[in-house]
Amino acid sequence: MEFKKFGNVYIVRLDKGEEIIETLKNFCATNQITLGCVSGIGAVNRVTLGLFETKPKRYVAEELTGDFEITSLSGNITTMNKEVYVHLHGTVSDLTHKTHGGHVTSAVVSATVELIVVAVEGVVDRKFSQEIGLNLLEFS
Repeated sequence: MEFKKFGNVYIVRLDKGEEIIETLKNFCATNQITLGCVSGIGAVNRVTLGLFETKPKRYVAEELTGDFEITSLSGNITTMNKEVYVHLHGTVSDLTHKTHGGHVTSAVVSATVELIVVAVEGVVDRKFSQEIGLNLLEFS
């Protein structure tokens, strides 16, 4: 991974073999980013996408392997239990241009991934909601 900073905006390049979520969490921790937004494009060869089922309150995830273009990757950076929390959603396209999308649990870079990270001054934490079954933004 390499990056360049412009004010509160970081242009980040992830390299082949890097896992996007963990690399981004480490990047944010190192650069003291506790709140922000992320967008990106690139290529992955392994990605796990999920969907939250609201009635049973659980994620259903599927791992896809092969060549995929990230056609859209977006999300936010917050904290939970004093640690960086990265929440990403994405859409990937395969060789037949079929798309798959959802909550990104894991993704491994196959060539490169280009991210724009906008750091926001402040902290917004998350707290697990028993009622909803998700880690919700906490503003108190």
